Parts: sequence; structure tokens; C-alpha cells
Amino acid sequence: MTDRMTTPWAELTLTRFPADPRERLRAWDAADEYLLGHLAEAGTDLSGTVVVVGDRWGALTTALAAHRPTQITDSFLAQEATRANLRRADVDEDSVRLLTTQDPPPELVDVLLVRVPKSLALLEDQLLRLAPALHKDTVVVGTGMVKEIHTSTLKLFERIVGPTRTSLAEKKARLIHAGVGPSVGKGVNPWPLRYSLPDGVGPVSGHTVVNHAGVFCAERLDIGTRFFLQHLPEPSGAARVVDLGCGNGVVGTAVALTSPEAELLFVDESFQAVASAEETYRANELPDGQAEFRVGDGLAGIADGSVDLVLNNPPFHTHQATSDATAWRMFTGARRALRPGGELWVIGNRHLGYHLKLRKLFGNSRLVASDAKFVVLKAVKQ
Repeated sequence: MTDRMTTPWAELTLTRFPADPRERLRAWDAADEYLLGHLAEAGTDLSGTVVVVGDRWGALTTALAAHRPTQITDSFLAQEATRANLRRADVDEDSVRLLTTQDPPPELVDVLLVRVPKSLALLEDQLLRLAPALHKDTVVVGTGMVKEIHTSTLKLFERIVGPTRTSLAEKKARLIHAGVGPSVGKGVNPWPLRYSLPDGVGPVSGHTVVNHAGVFCAERLDIGTRFFLQHLPEPSGAARVVDLGCGNGVVGTAVALTSPEAELLFVDESFQAVASAEETYRANELPDGQAEFRVGDGLAGIADGSVDLVLNNPPFHTHQATSDATAWRMFTGARRALRPGGELWVIGNRHLGYHLKLRKLFGNSRLVASDAKFVVLKAVKQ
């Protein structure tokens, strides 16, 4: 969906990434509008170092491009959307600085704008990483929809940054105002977390997992992945295997442990996830030359017919919205990338009906395993 967003400085045409004319979700919302309106109305001085954290699709960065902001994001798709929206606004990409959550943050921040993420852990990690760059005059403003801002969110700003208050709600959006306190920059960052997996989860039982903040179920092994690990195939020889949407990489690592000749590709659109997957793989002393770690949009850029096996636990949420668009892109990408006879294995909630999508795409879908909540499905490239 292409839409026009009116800001205090210009009217912008914005899209998500990848652009899809059938997409019904906008690339901005009332929280973005509220924050930009506040900055203009308050006459916020934007002449210093402006940092935008967690910009969903580049709406904030594009609107503020004249002030040469630094964007920090965990999302490859958000970063690509920002590039596309800057081009659409006829703005030179070099006028903004695009960083990931894995890059060293700026050493000084005069204005910090935070789009509150779904993950409280990611918010904690990013605030702690940025806290040493804040000074007593730094303007710190967070924004989000009312349903995204909880008491725990405010306590986090209060603990890491300083005295915190919220605005009145407008169009179901709210602002967070935090003053920089004297203890800012003194907190210890607990991320990434390392722990040993429990018994009963297949070949990775007892092995080490590394989780950066924001990765799905970072503090424990989720029950879907646990079920998937108990039913993974064991490819033979030098099979090329993709852990698609790899998260912390535990699924691909399990394959590497049982099939040492396999070539592994770990791919995710989250920079935090791919960093976690690489550290999980290396923590288990697996051979360096057998694995590649890539941040990207699913299997885009992977040659047609070059893969033997794809393992996938697709997300069914895009931020707060329920959507099967990501799963569909993953399945279609897998079909294109698989060799004839290659297999896509999928774990999903029973109610999502992935077997119907797989039959439509592949012409087949076989149930490998199921329990009360999950199914493991296999589709074969004909």
C-alpha cells in the first residue's frame, strides 16, 4: 500500500519493503505522526546529532532527513524501506546515517527518538548501548501506540535514562518524555544471554545457545522450536541446507551436529538474530567453513535450484499486525531456491493452515509430526 503522510515539513509518499501493491498496511502510523508533530510544535533543536531508533519503515528518518539523522534498526527490511522512501522523496541517502543494532552507536546524542519496539529486551539493550552518549541536555522522546506502551516500558526509560513521563493519548498513540538523570550510562547490559539447552531436544540437547536482545524467545527455548528439533531430517553428504528465519540458529546448529558434511546457510531479516545464530554456531565449536550467515529478505539473492533442504519456522506477525505475507514470501522463495527433489520443512501452529499454502505452491504437503498445538510439514519440489 502506497500512502501519503503529511508531516510538519512536507508530504511524503511512503511504502513498506518489499513494496507490494496488494499490501493494505501503511508504512507509518499515528505514533509517527504524533512524534513529528511534537518536534515541530515544541520547536525542538534538531541541529545537533539526531538519532532515530526502531523506525519501522523509515517514515521518521525520511521526514527528518534535512537534519541528517542517524537511524539504528534491527530490521533489514526497515533499512531497505528507508532507502526506498528516501529515494522516493528525492533525498540523497548519504544525508542520513544507516546503522544496525549491531553497529557501534554514535558517541554523542543530542536528540534521541525511540519508536518503542515489541520486544522490551531490545529496548533495554538499545537504551543501555546509547546511554553513555547522552548528556544532561539530550532530548529523549519515545513514541508508540497506546497498546505498545506499558508500565514496564516506562520503568525501563526511568531506570536507564532518567525521570520519565507520558503524554496524553492522540489517535491511540502516546509519547514518552525522559529527562537524562545523573546515573545515565552506568547500567550493565545483560545482553547477549548464553545458556545450555535442556535434555530432550534432539542433537542440540545440552549445547550452548547465544541470544542477543530482541530475538524470539531469547530467554528460553520456545515450545514450537522444541517440537521441531525433535523431528528434524538428517541430510546426508554435502547437502546445502538453509535455516530460513534462523533466529538464534539452534535449528541449523542441530543439523550441523548430525550432518557434519552439510553446508549451512543461516538467514534472517534481523541483525540481532543473525549475530545470535553465528555466535550459537561458533559456541558449539562447529567448523567455520561449513556455514554462512546472511541478513536479508528471506531467500532473495539465492540462486534458483541451488538448495537441497530449507527449514522454516515462519513468523505470523508484522509488528502488532497478524499477517501471513512473510510466510508466503518464505515459501515461494524456498520453492524457487530448491533443487528438484529438494524439501521444505515447516513448523507452525495447527490453526494457520500452512498445508494449504504448501499444496498450492508445491502440489504436495505431508504431515511429518503433530501435537495438540503444532504441526511439522514437508513439501517436495517436483
